Amino acid sequence: MTTRPAYTTDQLLESMPLAVTLGVRIDSAGPAAVEGHLDHSAALTTLGGALHGGALMALADSVGAVCAFLNLPPDATTTTLESKTNFLRAVREGSVRATARPLHAGRTSIVVETDLHDDRGRHIARTTQTQAVLPARPTA
Repeated sequence: MTTRPAYTTDQLLESMPLAVTLGVRIDSAGPAAVEGHLDHSAALTTLGGALHGGALMALADSVGAVCAFLNLPPDATTTTLESKTNFLRAVREGSVRATARPLHAGRTSIVVETDLHDDRGRHIARTTQTQAVLPARPTA
């Protein structure tokens, strides 16, 4: 498979305005693994002070989407077909680190698994998402 041109982590993040708004950061990115993080913020918590599940899912989805994107053929795009998250524990302080790895990169779909860990290395959540591989549309 031909690889995509090189992108900086800032360029990858800027393509996802919601991730930027939430404070997601991409720390490293390549086809084999993408790493990022999200800092605990009172603005992203539930009534009890834990990071909201939606914020954690947005972190996993964003890092996973970058992983899928970096495994696409040139000129193809992607969209999420399915995403499932298992939450294992709450995060009430510090940062959450996300690591996404492709489980399958095929002609029509890419499956990515993203693990979330807290500052102490405890497993917070696991997200598995399936991304469609959308070939480039012919120009008129």
